[in-house]
Amino acid sequence: MNFKIAKLPGDGIGPEVVSQAVKAVDAVCRRFGHTAEYTFGYVGACAIDRYGDAYPEETHNICMDSDAVLFGAVGDPKYDNDPTAKVRPEQGLLAIRKKLGLYANLRPVETFRSLIDRSPLRTELVDGADFMCIRELTGGMYFGKKGREDGGNTAYDTCIYSRPEVERILKLAFEYAMRRRKHLTVVDKANVLESSRLWRQIAQEMEPQYPEVTVDYLFVDNAAMQLIRCPKVFDVIVTENTFGDILTDEASCITGSMGLLASASVGEHTSLFEPIHGSYPQAAGKNIANPLATILSAAMMFEYAFGLMEEGKAIREAVSASIDAGIVTEDLAAPSQKACSTSEVGDWVAEYIDKAK
Repeated sequence: MNFKIAKLPGDGIGPEVVSQAVKAVDAVCRRFGHTAEYTFGYVGACAIDRYGDAYPEETHNICMDSDAVLFGAVGDPKYDNDPTAKVRPEQGLLAIRKKLGLYANLRPVETFRSLIDRSPLRTELVDGADFMCIRELTGGMYFGKKGREDGGNTAYDTCIYSRPEVERILKLAFEYAMRRRKHLTVVDKANVLESSRLWRQIAQEMEPQYPEVTVDYLFVDNAAMQLIRCPKVFDVIVTENTFGDILTDEASCITGSMGLLASASVGEHTSLFEPIHGSYPQAAGKNIANPLATILSAAMMFEYAFGLMEEGKAIREAVSASIDAGIVTEDLAAPSQKACSTSEVGDWVAEYIDKAK
């Protein structure tokens, strides 16, 4: 097969980690007889600097013409520290989700046995944790009406959800629960928020359509606590945009590093695959960033965009082998262990895939 892949490295460490994922993709293509054609696109701060737009039309056309999008990260301190900036890098990510209709973000969380001691949580709490977070991506407060009043001294952000938006993300969540352990947790704040009460109402209406799925409901503050107290009780978690953004970053501590969590954003048009970490500008250009989340995002790309499970498995096996062999960056290296560079990890993973023929 021939794959057309939009390569959007973005800002900060994005170009470095995406380069390592490309090495893994190319190795898989060599092993399984595929070819990959990459088209570069600007997004985020680098796009603002070049076009004055965080997601220019040229980049959007590249994405629409591709089979999948391999994405790095967006963000730059010069915009973070300027509250008056009219265009921000993060607007590029919001725009790509909206224009491609990517309404669902899938973030699997699972532990690696050899890294259990890196988690800040006790081994017995995290060993065997394996769940999927499904976050709604194109609605809620991030996309609702926002502004300032009273001479700029009063600000507001509006959280709005419609029934069709909620139904489609819940349908996806129920279907994923059916493929897994048939347990769905709906996270909301229905005791306070009207939008959350709509979520809960629709979820309860849909429950009879999936009689094999056990459904429970948690307020978001309780869910945040339970993720730390007993992460192994979860199977599939579904929630709205803002809650999902926060909870999935919290869940990264279960694995021991945010540099291990991949994600897929799926919906109406070309699916996008990215690590959940940000642009980490302090590490940009130093060749020290952990590329494994981005490499695992490439595995999800083969599985979710192309339907090629063996190819995705080959990448996952290589990543697990690199961790077991101690070929990891400084965020995962033990005190007595030599840390590898970003590119060394990428080279090792690609070579493992090649040799596993």
